[in-house]
Amino acid sequence: MLKPIPDLPSHVAGLYAFGEVSETEYEDALIPVMDELLSRNNKINFVLILAPPIPPFISGAWCGNVKIGFKYFFTWGRVALVTDQKGLLGYSDLFKYIIPGKFRYFPLDQLAEAIKWGSRK
Repeated sequence: MLKPIPDLPSHVAGLYAFGEVSETEYEDALIPVMDELLSRNNKINFVLILAPPIPPFISGAWCGNVKIGFKYFFTWGRVALVTDQKGLLGYSDLFKYIIPGKFRYFPLDQLAEAIKWGSRK
């Protein structure tokens, strides 16, 4: 399941993922958030929290993640991935090396720092 992270600055979008997340749910939740953010800003700053109990994203969700990454290819600003699940980091390393923008990982106990970093313009 996905739900928005409340109280982020207006130039930052964020989602909290927990439980099983499908490709359709991921795209349905994320694309409107990204489009709305781009209507106000020229860059996407994004915080994604992957907190227990979340099994590793099913492969379809990660494919959706890649499609979204390329859909907004030139608009990424900062992306903060917040998780204690080290196994998920390997999947997301693709973005760090291919897509423009700054990516950084944070453990869950550094959520406030992740939001602060992700909010920098």
